[in-house]
Amino acid sequence: MDNTGYCNESSTSDEDMVEIAGATLDFSTTEDVPPLDRDKGSGDNPGMEEVNGVPKLMDLLDDPVPGVGTYEDFNTIDWVREKSKDRDRHREITSKSRESTWALVKSVSDAFSGWLLMLLIGLMSGALAGGIDISAHWMTDLKEGVCLNGFWFNHEHCCWTSNETTFQERDKCPQWKSWAELIIGTTEGPFAYIMNYLMYVCWALLFSFLAVTLVRAFAPYACGSGIPEIKTILSGFIIRGYLGKWTLIIKTITLVLAVSSGLSLGKEGPLVHVACCCGNILCHLFTKYRKNEAKRREVLSAAAAVGVSVAFGAPIGGVLFSLEEVSYYFPLKTLWRSFFAALVAAFTLRSINPFGNSRLVLFYVEFHTPWHLLELVPFVLLGIFGGIWGAFFIRANIAWCRRRKTTWLGHYPVLEVLVVTAVTAVVAFPNSYTRTSTSELISELFNDCGLLDSSKLCNYDNANVTKSSNELPDRPAGDDVYTAMWQLSLALVFKMLITVVTFGMKVPSGLFIPSMAVGAIAGRLLGIGMEQLAYYHHDWAIFRGWCSPGADCITPGLYAMVGAAACLGGVTRMTVSLVVIMFELTGGLEYIVPLMAAAMTSKWVADAIGREGIYEAHIRLNGYPFLEAKEEFSHKTLAMDVMRPRRSDPPLSVLTQDGMTVEDVETMITETTYSGFPVVVSHESQRLVGFVLRRDLTISIDNARQRQDGIVCTSRIFFTEYTPPQPPSSPPPLKLRGIMDLSPFTVTDHTAMDIVVDIFRKLGLRQCLITHNGRLLGIITKKDILKHVAQIANRDPDSILFN
Repeated sequence: MDNTGYCNESSTSDEDMVEIAGATLDFSTTEDVPPLDRDKGSGDNPGMEEVNGVPKLMDLLDDPVPGVGTYEDFNTIDWVREKSKDRDRHREITSKSRESTWALVKSVSDAFSGWLLMLLIGLMSGALAGGIDISAHWMTDLKEGVCLNGFWFNHEHCCWTSNETTFQERDKCPQWKSWAELIIGTTEGPFAYIMNYLMYVCWALLFSFLAVTLVRAFAPYACGSGIPEIKTILSGFIIRGYLGKWTLIIKTITLVLAVSSGLSLGKEGPLVHVACCCGNILCHLFTKYRKNEAKRREVLSAAAAVGVSVAFGAPIGGVLFSLEEVSYYFPLKTLWRSFFAALVAAFTLRSINPFGNSRLVLFYVEFHTPWHLLELVPFVLLGIFGGIWGAFFIRANIAWCRRRKTTWLGHYPVLEVLVVTAVTAVVAFPNSYTRTSTSELISELFNDCGLLDSSKLCNYDNANVTKSSNELPDRPAGDDVYTAMWQLSLALVFKMLITVVTFGMKVPSGLFIPSMAVGAIAGRLLGIGMEQLAYYHHDWAIFRGWCSPGADCITPGLYAMVGAAACLGGVTRMTVSLVVIMFELTGGLEYIVPLMAAAMTSKWVADAIGREGIYEAHIRLNGYPFLEAKEEFSHKTLAMDVMRPRRSDPPLSVLTQDGMTVEDVETMITETTYSGFPVVVSHESQRLVGFVLRRDLTISIDNARQRQDGIVCTSRIFFTEYTPPQPPSSPPPLKLRGIMDLSPFTVTDHTAMDIVVDIFRKLGLRQCLITHNGRLLGIITKKDILKHVAQIANRDPDSILFN
């Protein structure tokens, strides 16, 4: 806090002007930033024109300099400037379209380019998601055995064409061999069990080792879910490489490996990251998105919707997820394009048919029994459980991740992944409900039991059931059902504990599927309990009148679905998008009310315990510069209480509009770490003229030395519209008015901070200048806002930095 002007106190500063002291401005290595054209300084200086033998002054406003208007890494974009640039570009295209047919064609292609980009993103993301689904399914089955007809077939596909399968043992066929059968020649006995056990653990360790090694070696940004970082990027922050081609390649490969290893994680969150990588890469094909960071973020918002669309087969839910959960700026045009892109992605995934069931997801189910009003009570109880579990998980996971950051554990990510994988595999194998993949577990829990189901959960006493009946009545549970309930209870405890440790490791890891699994297990257990209660006590007052003997009253699979929604809502605090995703999964609108009741209850309960969802908590843990729109600022402070410089600080570093030389400006840039400087009329008057960024200053001075003869250290720099006459012996001046923001956002020193915070949120400002009677007093940056909010919440204000 001892820096005065627009400064970033750490190299991780955000809009707050990132400190780049000690760093070289090597723009040629940053793929998103056009490199400086060093060759332009050679030969005949093209920036100079002779007028009556006198060199004409180069005006950067008329002759744009490559690199000006771009941003440093770990900095925040200027939303106002970017939107202004796009409006100017659009006006120019519109005015030129009236001049010629070719210009009109270019105008039409420019308008169509956004829809074409959405089409490409949908096609690419859908194809990648299909490949990930197929590969993960095959590699998950590879831990248990191999298909003799072709090693590339998973267990289900291997037995599809077999004539020797039965309904009771539909997973057994001669073409599929377990590892014990291949190695020691038998499938029975303790040695076969031990061999299968060892192979299961070895494959899991191999997959997880490959995943964490690839992430560390080629793309460190490919770890984790990616949603907290994408939320931060969509708010305007720049993390170069996070959505790059290497991140896309490595995340796609390692996501398959991580899911196949059996770790308690899902692929749904990382698929949002994958889709956003596709969007960012494809943006480079179109000039208007490549050169405008605000326009690119509109595309990334649509790409986030595509990610959820292919993850859950829920295009409408994906659009609502992007709107509710991740997007910072979501205009109506982006809503339409998100809808179109999600549609294309879902169509592409459906064409690939990765699960072979003509559905977009593995756990698509349809329920036929209507729910009764009295069942809202257990549904609300599931919502309460989901809220408590969500709040517990967030606190436990954040505490573990903080411990990982601050202790030796963080220095050994490979060892951590291998240990967690070993524990997961060793504990999971003996229990059939944890040995299988989490998606298949959820599919089985959601399932509505029929007569031909071979699952233990469907082993009811069918003595009084006729084969011709369409609807199965509530029946007494068999021994296998009670065994399955014990196994599910153990699986519930195991999933709750191991997911806390797994989420946040250095492998791609999503949270949707593990959270849904916890809720689905709890819901299925409650559903079976309610079903048996209704069967044995149908004469109770709560069942009388709607649950007569022989009727199909309770659907345990519905309870599993409601529980899954409750736990996912408790962890992420989603509401509207969650309900839509869940009913798109089930294909029925009839169960919206139970889902809404559970989702709302879980959010209320979780918010009562802790206000933050898991993604907001990880954003705060990592110190990302993100202003949460859901938080309310109620503290009574004024802009003058937060602005810098403070009373004990040195004066604000400013540039004057016509009184400084190149040497003066370069000295100020060298001696400070501020990312920008206010421009005033003079040091005495402090009347504000504009604001100029450090990066633009550096690039412009370097470029002027190459393109304009005679620029030396004593050359004067002018930010004025007209340059006053210079003495004949003086070196040519440098006019930099073109890089100056002539309308920086200003407020007075007595503006309430709640208004200032709202301005930063809604306009996406990097900084705001503070004036008093027209005189410049100080500056407030986004980082100052975040530190002030942290102080009010009794948190460490120095935690607000990019870590």
